[in-house]
Amino acid sequence: MSSKRKTKRKVNHSYHSPDKIVLVFLIAMAIFGSIMIYDASVYMANAVFNNQFRFLISQIVWIFFGGVIGSIFYFVDYRKILKISVPFLAFMIFLLVLVLVAGVEMNGSKRWFQVGPLPQIQPAEFAKLAIVMYFASWFSKNEYSHSKLEDSKKAFTKAIVPFLFILGTVALLILIEPDLGTAMIICITAFLMFFLSGKDKFHRKGSLTIIPLALLLGVIAIVIEPYRIERIKTYFNLILNGEVADPRGTGYQMQQILIGIGSGGLIGKGFGQSRQRFGYLVENTAFTDSTFAVLLEEMGLLGGTAIIIAWVVFLWRGFKIALCASDKQGQYLATGITIWLSSQAFLNMAANVGLVPLTGIPLPFLTYGGSSTIVTIIAFALLLNVSRYTKDA
Repeated sequence: MSSKRKTKRKVNHSYHSPDKIVLVFLIAMAIFGSIMIYDASVYMANAVFNNQFRFLISQIVWIFFGGVIGSIFYFVDYRKILKISVPFLAFMIFLLVLVLVAGVEMNGSKRWFQVGPLPQIQPAEFAKLAIVMYFASWFSKNEYSHSKLEDSKKAFTKAIVPFLFILGTVALLILIEPDLGTAMIICITAFLMFFLSGKDKFHRKGSLTIIPLALLLGVIAIVIEPYRIERIKTYFNLILNGEVADPRGTGYQMQQILIGIGSGGLIGKGFGQSRQRFGYLVENTAFTDSTFAVLLEEMGLLGGTAIIIAWVVFLWRGFKIALCASDKQGQYLATGITIWLSSQAFLNMAANVGLVPLTGIPLPFLTYGGSSTIVTIIAFALLLNVSRYTKDA
């Protein structure tokens, strides 16, 4: 009598060099982004500071600090880093409350801390990282599977309610600042992470019940701020009628963006030849929210397409890192970071060509800003950290 023994294939975890494509993407975008920020900011830097390199120098300093902090997040095992996710999120919530009381007010918004001569800090940017880390840790410990309807009902109180409470607290504090764009990115990222944390139909159907609530809150956030209503009107007029309403008023920014893109054509005017950066784009948006529009004007459709393709490649590599991660924590962490950065990039680029309303969402690396740059580099460092551990069956 013979018997066959069933053996499980052992999964080996190997430590190796990080994902080279993501690493090259990080370095290339940091360099290219700095060049574009310099190009788009020359007029404002000369006009205000009489120094054309003013914003470029600041951006390089922030990249340096992001690299220093990011090196810690890269070399320390990400599983150890996730152990501080709860106090990190609690600290970010504290700062989001504090900034509403003691923050610097600019253009009717309280989003930044100013301590002496130090650069301004925007807690909402770091809240993105805190949310991803917290939910990566939570979902890896509680992977939801509900074979019966009764299990799904229990999960509603044990999973959906706590999830909505934590996410709602962070999103509401950011909306009060007000900062709809950041709140939207956090909600999109968190929802997709939650949706992927369960493997059965009950969990996914339950997850979808969050969408109507999120849409309702989004409508309320738009209605309570008149300028958001005007942006929505401008957007729908552009989509439905093919023209910008009130081009000298609420539609001015979109009108100038489209003029720049149209004049760029297929190959663009050439580097440094943008006219819209010379004060036509309102305030300092030429090198912040609308840098992609300046890029399209100077490098045309071909240059813009190259940037989009680069982000598509990043999206592919990010999800591949998640699929090959050695454990659930790595999978959820890589997934969250990839969704967060990709959705932010694509929404910014879509807004700059009129596909979605203008929201002020930064484009990673091509948007000037200290907090955004630092936290983006830290996120990439964590993603590269996860990519050093693979699962070989």
